Amino acid sequence: MTLKLYAHPFSSYCQKALTALYENGTPFDYRRLDEPGAMDELAARWPIRRFPLLVDAGRTIAEATVIIEHLGLHHPGPVQLLPDDPRAALDVRFMDRFFDNYIATPQQKIVFDSLRDESERDARGVADARAQLDVAYAWLDNTMRDREWAAGERFSLADCGAAPFLFYAEWTHRIDPKFEYVIGYRKRLLKRPSFARAVEEARPYRHLFPLGMPERD
Repeated sequence: MTLKLYAHPFSSYCQKALTALYENGTPFDYRRLDEPGAMDELAARWPIRRFPLLVDAGRTIAEATVIIEHLGLHHPGPVQLLPDDPRAALDVRFMDRFFDNYIATPQQKIVFDSLRDESERDARGVADARAQLDVAYAWLDNTMRDREWAAGERFSLADCGAAPFLFYAEWTHRIDPKFEYVIGYRKRLLKRPSFARAVEEARPYRHLFPLGMPERD
């Protein structure tokens, strides 16, 4: 049975799963959530209504990281995104959590706050989120000093998340030029064909970015 992915092209977490699928050329049915009825189908399977969501032979798999690990177990391709060695896999999983928790989470805090009514905005929370991103950028800059990819020499699950999260984080809270290794890493991610495809598919939706559509990237 064909894999079916419920996703929106402009969503960072959806791009994370899409990058993994494109990296291995995995065939799937792309159910875009701006298509009629798609969100209702997703909600019937996953009442939390978060995406992406993968359906594989009737089984529902939620959360981008779990989707990527599921693909590696049940639909492996030429690019192994999680190493067999448990120690190496732990490094990949740690970096994956870093990008989820310390790049994506504060970035989304800033974006979601901008969507609130002025009277409901959280200035202190946004300031804290920006400070968190600065700390995360600094840590990542030091970490990427001698690495090509997030966990070393090979593109992995962690890079699938790093790509969209750093992509949007730089739009939301600019990466200081002094963090040259973060900037270089982000450029390498943008050149990766799998992520570049996801970026191009999302281009028509850029006007939806609430902080203003950037001209770059």
